[in-house]
Amino acid sequence: MASFIKSFVCLTSQAALLLLLVALMVQTQSGAQRRSCSSELSNLNVCAPFVVPGNNGNPSSECCGALQSVEHDCLCSTLRIASQLPSRCNIPSASCDTD
Repeated sequence: MASFIKSFVCLTSQAALLLLLVALMVQTQSGAQRRSCSSELSNLNVCAPFVVPGNNGNPSSECCGALQSVEHDCLCSTLRIASQLPSRCNIPSASCDTD
Protein backbone atom coordinates (compact mmCIF):
# COMPACT_ATOMS: atom_id res chain seq x y z
CA MET A 1 0.00 0.00 0.00
CA ALA A 2 2.86 2.39 0.80
CA SER A 3 4.37 1.89 -2.64
CA PHE A 4 0.97 2.60 -4.21
CA ILE A 5 0.69 5.85 -2.27
CA LYS A 6 4.24 6.80 -3.22
CA SER A 7 3.48 6.09 -6.90
CA PHE A 8 0.22 8.01 -6.67
CA VAL A 9 1.95 11.07 -5.19
CA CYS A 10 4.71 10.89 -7.79
CA LEU A 11 2.28 10.60 -10.72
CA THR A 12 0.05 13.34 -9.36
CA SER A 13 3.10 15.56 -9.03
CA GLN A 14 4.08 14.80 -12.62
CA ALA A 15 0.62 15.71 -13.91
CA ALA A 16 0.64 18.96 -11.95
CA LEU A 17 4.14 19.67 -13.17
CA LEU A 18 3.07 19.25 -16.80
CA LEU A 19 0.38 21.89 -16.37
CA LEU A 20 2.74 24.16 -14.47
CA LEU A 21 5.32 23.85 -17.22
CA VAL A 22 2.92 25.20 -19.80
CA ALA A 23 2.37 28.32 -17.70
CA LEU A 24 6.06 28.65 -16.91
CA MET A 25 7.13 28.45 -20.52
CA VAL A 26 4.79 31.29 -21.42
CA GLN A 27 6.66 33.53 -18.98
CA THR A 28 10.25 32.43 -19.60
CA GLN A 29 10.60 32.57 -23.36
CA SER A 30 10.40 35.69 -25.51
CA GLY A 31 8.59 36.87 -28.65
CA ALA A 32 7.58 34.45 -31.38
CA GLN A 33 9.64 31.66 -29.82
CA ARG A 34 7.63 31.99 -26.60
CA ARG A 35 4.32 31.85 -28.47
CA SER A 36 5.46 28.88 -30.52
CA CYS A 37 6.80 26.88 -27.57
CA SER A 38 3.89 27.68 -25.27
CA SER A 39 1.45 26.78 -28.03
CA GLU A 40 3.22 23.47 -28.60
CA LEU A 41 3.18 22.74 -24.87
CA SER A 42 -0.45 23.74 -24.45
CA ASN A 43 -1.32 21.17 -27.12
CA LEU A 44 -0.02 18.53 -24.68
CA ASN A 45 -3.19 18.98 -22.61
CA VAL A 46 -4.61 16.04 -24.58
CA CYS A 47 -1.97 13.93 -22.78
CA ALA A 48 -3.22 14.82 -19.29
CA PRO A 49 -5.38 11.68 -18.88
CA PHE A 50 -2.33 9.53 -19.55
CA VAL A 51 -0.16 11.02 -16.78
CA VAL A 52 -2.60 10.68 -13.89
CA PRO A 53 -2.53 7.79 -11.43
CA GLY A 54 -4.57 4.78 -12.38
CA ASN A 55 -4.32 5.18 -16.15
CA ASN A 56 -2.02 2.48 -17.42
CA GLY A 57 -3.33 2.66 -20.98
CA ASN A 58 -1.36 3.76 -23.99
CA PRO A 59 -1.52 7.43 -24.97
CA SER A 60 -4.00 8.38 -27.66
CA SER A 61 -2.88 9.16 -31.18
CA GLU A 62 -3.74 12.82 -30.45
CA CYS A 63 -1.38 12.81 -27.47
CA CYS A 64 1.40 11.17 -29.44
CA GLY A 65 0.93 13.64 -32.28
CA ALA A 66 1.03 16.60 -29.90
CA LEU A 67 4.18 15.28 -28.24
CA GLN A 68 5.82 14.70 -31.61
CA SER A 69 5.07 18.28 -32.69
CA VAL A 70 6.94 19.81 -29.73
CA GLU A 71 10.32 21.15 -30.84
CA HIS A 72 13.30 19.42 -29.21
CA ASP A 73 14.65 22.70 -27.76
CA CYS A 74 11.26 23.62 -26.33
CA LEU A 75 10.88 20.25 -24.64
CA CYS A 76 14.44 20.21 -23.30
CA SER A 77 14.15 23.77 -21.95
CA THR A 78 10.90 22.86 -20.26
CA LEU A 79 12.37 19.77 -18.62
CA ARG A 80 15.46 21.69 -17.51
CA ILE A 81 13.34 24.43 -15.95
CA ALA A 82 11.08 21.86 -14.30
CA SER A 83 14.02 20.08 -12.73
CA GLN A 84 15.15 23.38 -11.17
CA LEU A 85 11.76 24.31 -9.69
CA PRO A 86 12.14 22.53 -6.33
CA SER A 87 15.44 24.24 -5.53
CA ARG A 88 14.04 27.61 -6.65
CA CYS A 89 11.11 27.07 -4.29
CA ASN A 90 13.46 26.03 -1.47
CA ILE A 91 11.93 22.57 -1.21
CA PRO A 92 13.61 19.15 -1.48
CA SER A 93 14.09 17.77 -4.97
CA ALA A 94 11.55 15.19 -6.10
CA SER A 95 12.84 11.67 -6.38
CA CYS A 96 10.48 9.29 -8.13
CA ASP A 97 11.18 5.59 -8.49
CA THR A 98 10.29 4.11 -11.85
CA ASP A 99 9.48 0.69 -10.39
